[in-house]
Parts: sequence; structure tokens; C-alpha cells
Amino acid sequence: MRVPVTGRGLTSVWAESSGEFPDGAAELQLGHVVERLQALRDLLDAAGRRHAPELEQVAPACRAGALNLVHYLELRRHELRPLQDILARMGLSSLGRAEAHVWASVDATLGMARAALQRTGAAGFDAAVWDAGTRDLQQGLRHVLGAPRGGRQNLIMVTLPSLAAEQAGLVDSLLAGGMDCARINCAHDGPEQWRAMIEHLRMSPADAGRRCRVLMDLPGPKLRTGALTPGPPVIRVRPHRDACGQVLRPARIWLTPAAAPCPPPQAADAVVPVLAIAERRLRPGARLRFHDARESKRCWNVVQVDKGGWWAESAKTCYLMPDLELSVEAHPVLRIASIPPREQALLLRPGELLILHGRPEPGVPAQRDADGTAVEPATIGCTLPEVLDDVEPGHAVWFDDGRIGGTVESKRAGELRIRIAHAAPRGSKLRSDKGINFPDSELRLDALTCFDLQHLDFVATHADAVALSFVNRAADVQRLQEELRRRGRADMPMVLKIETRSGFEHLPELLLAAMRTGPCGVMIARGDLAIECGFERMAEVQEEILWMCEAARLPVIWATQVLETLAKSGQPSRAEITDAAMSHRAECVMLNKGAFVVDAVRALDDILMRMRGHQSKKMSMLRPLSLAQVYWARSGAPGSGHVNARTDRPAQGADRCAVSQDSG
Repeated sequence: MRVPVTGRGLTSVWAESSGEFPDGAAELQLGHVVERLQALRDLLDAAGRRHAPELEQVAPACRAGALNLVHYLELRRHELRPLQDILARMGLSSLGRAEAHVWASVDATLGMARAALQRTGAAGFDAAVWDAGTRDLQQGLRHVLGAPRGGRQNLIMVTLPSLAAEQAGLVDSLLAGGMDCARINCAHDGPEQWRAMIEHLRMSPADAGRRCRVLMDLPGPKLRTGALTPGPPVIRVRPHRDACGQVLRPARIWLTPAAAPCPPPQAADAVVPVLAIAERRLRPGARLRFHDARESKRCWNVVQVDKGGWWAESAKTCYLMPDLELSVEAHPVLRIASIPPREQALLLRPGELLILHGRPEPGVPAQRDADGTAVEPATIGCTLPEVLDDVEPGHAVWFDDGRIGGTVESKRAGELRIRIAHAAPRGSKLRSDKGINFPDSELRLDALTCFDLQHLDFVATHADAVALSFVNRAADVQRLQEELRRRGRADMPMVLKIETRSGFEHLPELLLAAMRTGPCGVMIARGDLAIECGFERMAEVQEEILWMCEAARLPVIWATQVLETLAKSGQPSRAEITDAAMSHRAECVMLNKGAFVVDAVRALDDILMRMRGHQSKKMSMLRPLSLAQVYWARSGAPGSGHVNARTDRPAQGADRCAVSQDSG
């Protein structure tokens, strides 16, 4: 049966044939299988021709991948599970591994079904077409990030710590442990340190004959909380107690002259700058008496006189302020010098209001009555005040990596009133310079900031690839392409960091835009992305990104908190070992810095080598993807269904992210 190649005709035929398969003879079922596969292949053909002008703009090396992405988007907007089930029962391909070669998979399965129906024997297929997806993906990986070590299918990327600019041996150890690609986070350090890191990398004997690629990561427009009004200048001194409150050992206080302060020669619980009045009385065994900031009587024992200061011990908690005098036998001997103000934090409880503003003034804590109830809400600033105009009442707001969340209750010029919904029952503390996420809002922010442009000359000269943070729309990609072209690096590979809901929902357009200048990479920045899309949706979002990029034949970097506790503490958790094993499905896995990062590299190298014998990508069930439906709705394709005009998401509920909804 040949279906007419018209949008309405194809959609209608597919809809008519997409119900349950009939019971009865195998020939009847096979006939329906052939009919549906034929309709599906014609839908793919129509989608490719509809996008022909856009595909012509893609670089020749990426054109096959771009066409395959269009085919995959068409494939995944349909309910295919009934078809998958009957194909599997008949011993035919269930299309569960079609990402990298959609047309070839559908065409080969159709040929097999026809052959079975006509009893002509097995149908052949073009092995070159089938293998093209894997070949193009590997070529794209080598172009963007380099080739993995012998025997391993995945690359290991490591974020270089600041120490790598000072210690060449650290870089040697990372390379020897298995690092294939080095990431430099431009949000930290500066050109001088970046240059030293790259020089240590290039001069390392471990890199001889196998040039480790350097990815420089532009920080982009990171939204953060503003400054807070400083707290009082107070030092709190506390002894060490057990669970019952009994003192295990007294607090050790290092008293050092304010005019020539000296760091404590040993670990101290508090360092107190002092002005000496009668230091001759400060002998071991002397007892320092004073009234602390709460007017509580306190007594310290001087236990040692050391070079550059005195050691004292306290068995009780005390609060110290400037100008407080310490006496021995009623004779003042020390006066506490100036103390820097304490860092303040806002205590936010569920149900309370928070005012987020764009003014340069520092934030202040809530004013509370005698019962602790907030009578005036806390306030805090936003480092990028222009985004507040893009946020509307009802939109969600998250702070500090998702620890605190709420909903915008109202807004006025340069100010949002946020009702806190997610915080600890007794309140959570919000400090300055903490991240802010607006997952429901379309923020009109350029992915390239003035800081990024300032350092792009260095990046274009020294790096092998550049990562674009907080990319949300195709215009962000085109802007970076233009800036690289101006610097004579139009061929420089880029990595798109998907860390916002908008970036995820526009992923097909971002990939097609990036492929105009050649193969690109995609980083799943799971930290911000989990906050934006909801932690409960992160697994689905991650899967969809992997599928889309495999369809486009582009490499993926699995990033954020991979073996994090191992890298920081030297001891991994069971959950992160499992996560590291699952990262085998991406082409590259990224580790962040930590005191034990070399151990983390070795462990990841071992995990990836072991997983190579157990798994290659995966097989998935082909339920409709909301991401594919949203894309086709924006493209005006027939039969795409209603899409919410404001959010560009299917009107199917208030999910925090447009991920797939299981219709079964």
C-alpha cells in the first residue's frame, strides 16, 4: 500500500492505522505491520522534504546527521509502542535502537515485513547506510573533543583546579590516570592561570604523541543573589561537646597582636586580634576574666605563650566584640581589636514573603516580633536586575541549587514578591552570591556576556573547543559563531551547555543552528537543569537529550557531580558509582575538581572499561516525546496538536518541564 505524500493524507493514514493490531492470522497482522511501516516511512520522507531549505544551510559534514534528527523528531511524535510490541513478537526489529539511523531502521524493518508477508525470504539492507550513524558520531567526537584512549569508548574530561596552574605534576597525574580532555572553567582564575594550565598540559610527558584537547567554558549570565547588610562584628567561641552537651575539650583560642598578626602555629577554634596593655601578666596559668557581648561572666585559662601570640582555653561558649577588655587579677591586660562584620544570612520559612529586587542596595533580614513571626519581609538583590521584567506572577523561583523555592505572588517595577513554599520547616538560610533559577520564565538574556567577549580572544587563540553556557535559543549559537568568525576561528568546535528549561525545549533548533559550522557537542549540565526541570523529571530529560544527540550524530558530555564525593573526600557513595556506570551511554564524562580528583579519574577509567563489555547505548521504548511534539508544533507541521502559546509546551498540565508524558 502506497500512501500519498501529503501532510493531511499521511497524518490521517497513520492515525487510522495506529490502533490495536487485529487478532487472527499472521498474514493479517503482517499486512497491518507493512501498512503502518509504509505510512511511517512516508511521514519521514515528507518531514525531510519539508525541512529541505533548512537542511541546505547545515555544513556538508553534518547534513546527514541533521536529516536524521528531523527523521527522529518525526518518529518520536507518534505512539509506536503497539507497533514495537508486534514487531518484537514477530522477531523483527522493534526500532528501539533507531536513533542514529532512523530511515535505515524503518526501511530495513519494512523490507523484512514485506518479505515475510510475500514469503520471499529475508530482505537485504544496506550495511553502509546502517553503519553511517555510528561512524558520523565517532567522527564528530574526534572533531570536538578528541579520541578516547585505546580500549575505552568514552572520553574522560576533567575540570582543572587552580592548583594545576602551579603544579605541573598534578596535570601529569591526571593524564596518567586517564584524562582525555581538560576543561578550564573561565568563571575562575584568569588568563595568566589559564595559560599556565595549558603550558603544563602541553609540556607533560604523559601527553606526548596524544594531544589532550582543551575545552574552555565561558561562564555566561549566571544569576545570583546580591549583597546582604553585614551582621555585627562578633566572634563566637564554642567548646567541643558530646551529644548530651558535656564538654569533651575546651575551645582553643589564639590571641595575636593586631599590629603584627601571626597565623596560629596549630589548629585553633578561634583567632582573636588583640591590643596588648600589660602583656607581662600573660603567663601560663593566668586567668583572663571578662564580660562577653551578652554580659555573661567568662574566664579563660592561658595555657601557652608562643611565638607571635598566646594560647588560651575556654570551657564555655562566649561572644566577643571589639573593645572588649580581658583582665588578670582585675588588671586590664588585653583589648580585643577590630573584628570584621559577620556574614549575614536571610532566614526564610515556608509561607513567608521574600522581596527580590534589582536595586544596588544590600538585602536585609525579615523584621520579626517577639514570637518570631515576620512582620516585614526579608529583601535581597539580583545581580542581573533586567531579568525581573521577564518574570510574571505565578512563575516559580528557586535559590541556592534548589534548596529554597517559591512562587511569584506579585510584581512591580524592579521588584518581585515571592511566597516561599520550599524550605526547611524551621527555616533555611539564604546567603549572598547564591544561584537563582526562573524555570517558568523566558528570560531575554544573551548567552554571551561582556566578560565572555572580553576573554574570547584568549579562548580562540589557546583552546581547542569552546563551551557556551546558558544557551537558550538559536540566536545565542549564531552570535558565538559570528564572534568566532571575526577572530578567524569559524572552524572552532563548540559545546552547547543545556542547563535551562528553555535550552532543553529548544534543543532541536540549537543543534541545527550549531551544525551550520560543523559538528558540535552537547553538555548535560545536570545541576541547573535539574532545578529548572524538577529533580523528579531529570532522568527523563537526560534520556531525551541523549536520544536527540544520537539522532543528530553529535557527542554528549555527561556532567555535574560525577563521582563528586570520591573527588572531594576520597570515598565514593554507592549511588554515584551507579551514576558513573550509567554515564557510559554518553561519549564523554566530566569530573569536577577535588582533593582526590586523580583517584576519581582512575576509578572512572576502570568503571567505563568494565561497562564496555556490558552495554552499548541502550534500547528504548518509543512512546511519543513532548519535545518532538513541541518542535513540530513550533514548525507548523500538520497534526501536531494544541500547544500553549505562552510557554510553547503542549497544553497537558503544569509540569515543570516539557518531558514525555506516558499515555499508557
